[in-house]
Amino acid sequence: MAEKKGTPVKAEGGSYLLKLDYNNLTAQAVGPENGLSGEDLEDLKKPLLAARKYFDSQRKNGAFPFADLPYDTELVKKCKALALEAKKTVQTTVVLGIGGSALGAKAIYRALKSPEKLSPSTSKSSASKLLVADNIDPDGFNELLDQLDLSKTFINVISKSGTTAETMSQFMVVYDRLQRSLGRSWVKEHILITTDAKTGVLRKIVDQDGLNSLEVPSGVGGRYSVLSAVGLAPLAMVGVDIVKLLAGAREAQQDFDRKPLSANKALLFAGLNYLMTTIKGRSVLVMMPYSDALAETADWFGQLWNESLGKAAKINGSQNLTGQTAVKALGVTDQHSQLQTYMEGPNDKTVCFLALEKFRSKTPIPKIFKEFPELSYLGGAELGQLLKFELMGTARALAENSRPNFTLTIPAAEASALGYLIQTLMLSTVISGKLYDIDPLDQPGVELGKKFTYGLMGRQGFEDFKERYRQGLAENPKFRVK
Repeated sequence: MAEKKGTPVKAEGGSYLLKLDYNNLTAQAVGPENGLSGEDLEDLKKPLLAARKYFDSQRKNGAFPFADLPYDTELVKKCKALALEAKKTVQTTVVLGIGGSALGAKAIYRALKSPEKLSPSTSKSSASKLLVADNIDPDGFNELLDQLDLSKTFINVISKSGTTAETMSQFMVVYDRLQRSLGRSWVKEHILITTDAKTGVLRKIVDQDGLNSLEVPSGVGGRYSVLSAVGLAPLAMVGVDIVKLLAGAREAQQDFDRKPLSANKALLFAGLNYLMTTIKGRSVLVMMPYSDALAETADWFGQLWNESLGKAAKINGSQNLTGQTAVKALGVTDQHSQLQTYMEGPNDKTVCFLALEKFRSKTPIPKIFKEFPELSYLGGAELGQLLKFELMGTARALAENSRPNFTLTIPAAEASALGYLIQTLMLSTVISGKLYDIDPLDQPGVELGKKFTYGLMGRQGFEDFKERYRQGLAENPKFRVK
């Protein structure tokens, strides 16, 4: 993996669906204090290969079942049949879910559906619109419900446990409204429950009321679930080619399983960020897509990376704050807002650009205002070309300012490339967990806030948390400004 001076360092072996250029992470590009040396990269080989070996052995024992999701052809048949039946009447599909139950489907939908297709269609041959209710702000939620024709709306409720307070409160509101508006007999035709196969209150409701349901696979956490029924069902409802989506994910899985380190994007993404964090002090990873279509992919990645890797303890229980904080920026929008601090503020960040080789459309810039040299140079070019050069210029400017960055490029915003990218990033996340020696599948830091909420809402068994909250309020009343 040692690089030659002046030669861009790329991992392009394997699939054409994803390219990784990490030249601007090297010491040659950003200086020895900020970039990785050839020795650093050589030292990365052994722990990365050991991490893959560990992954393989654990997978054989039933761990990391998300790696097998791209091979589930039976689920694809179920989702396509569901979509075919609903297509007769459905104009809008609404997902009630939060976190991993929402972000993946949102990201893929936004990437694969062009803006002009984001409004409900009146054509029977067209796919429906997807709305994701991933917040419980009462004003926003009521505005969403008020715009719906419930007789032409399909509700997909997603909660593995069935106890997610936000999702279940939304479900209770919608369930009641459906019954009052359309009658109880219509409820079955308008609701799909995606939950645990055997346990949980949602499973009990499914059995009690005879509702349609799909299963969240055992061992697949929310942030790793987008290629399960959690993501595939709503995406199939709105016309996403889930066959191609899974084909791309399969290819990513096969490349991870078989490709050498120099061509293995999942391993390299994990290893490079691990080194930048642990030996170069880069505690922040900025995910910066230069594409509106990929903007919500950065949101999905933020949850995946942050919730998986931000941990206070190692596997053995020893206390050690670990992880790298992922934040989102959008090129070129955030060149004019966030970039200043990335360029000249604290040098604690690595920037990862997400790029497309080809956009869906071409928009030529007219050859007008030729008398103004400040504008005439733009005439005859194309917006996509300008956007590409904006990325290239920003990457170079960061590097010249000793700010490390690298680029992930997919050929276009299409299903197989999205599947490859998503599977690669999920694999990278669990490999990172092994490198940090933490559990990338749990989220203990999220649970305490939930328990306080349960206590304040009066859930049985959480009375102590309500009392703890009250004690906290009483400790320093003089510091509260009214």
